[in-house]
Amino acid sequence: MTDRALVVVRAGALTTVQDEGRPGHAHLGVPRSGALDGRAAALVNRLVGNPPGAAVLETTVNGCSVRPRSAVTVAVGGAPCPVTVEGRPVAWGAPVRVPAGALLDVGTVVSGVRSYVAVSGGVAVDPVLGSRSTDLLSGLGPPPLTDGTVLPLGTPEALHARVDAAPQPAPPAELVLRVTLGPRDDWFTPAALRAFTSRTYRVSPASNRIGLRTEGPALERARPGELPSEGMVLGAVQVPPDGRPVVFLSDHPTTGGYPVIAVVRAQDLPAAAQATPGTLVRFVGKPAR
Repeated sequence: MTDRALVVVRAGALTTVQDEGRPGHAHLGVPRSGALDGRAAALVNRLVGNPPGAAVLETTVNGCSVRPRSAVTVAVGGAPCPVTVEGRPVAWGAPVRVPAGALLDVGTVVSGVRSYVAVSGGVAVDPVLGSRSTDLLSGLGPPPLTDGTVLPLGTPEALHARVDAAPQPAPPAELVLRVTLGPRDDWFTPAALRAFTSRTYRVSPASNRIGLRTEGPALERARPGELPSEGMVLGAVQVPPDGRPVVFLSDHPTTGGYPVIAVVRAQDLPAAAQATPGTLVRFVGKPAR
């Protein structure tokens, strides 16, 4: 048995393996998946000397604890949180050396939702359709981590970054999502379109890796009935019958029948991954017709 491995001691609320995902398979009904906060995942990989697409751990709210079987370099980023090695505080947002057998604990977030743990060499679970990402919707990739899971690690390719700390954006106090209206904005009344781009919403506790759900003014439709299922893209803002917008994230379905009022710019989606329940949300687009 190789000593290039991590043993999961505490899996936390939801910890998954994620990389850059598996785009390009929507025609097979396969979501893209991948790290919700791709910028944070790429940065922690860079800090430990991994390529940007190496697989990392994505934790949710209360972190996780792991024990490497050999000495590794790790970096934790994304949502700020306390990090310890054998109970001793170590740096967040910087490379840290963890001896073989030592316990690395990634604690509960101080703000934001998802922290990212990169390990030198990357998490080397078997890829599925070119990606090591866990997909909660389709079930592809490794299952969410449980206590006792053993994760193989790859061989480090480069030295870790020589930095004390790397700047990272703070989780949003207010989530501003720039949108392009359409393709189904004509399914909504002019008043609904004005409300969508001028009123504020809040992040719903029901949000997950599939979609960021919102609470706020219901958007009234201009026509009855439902659409035949059609293709969905990352960042699509779908409006279900309750009228509250849902922003599709990495594990979103590839098709859907509710009308899409707008699409969020890809650059704004990492912040959505870190928006806690109750965070104010504004959709910003050109004025409604």
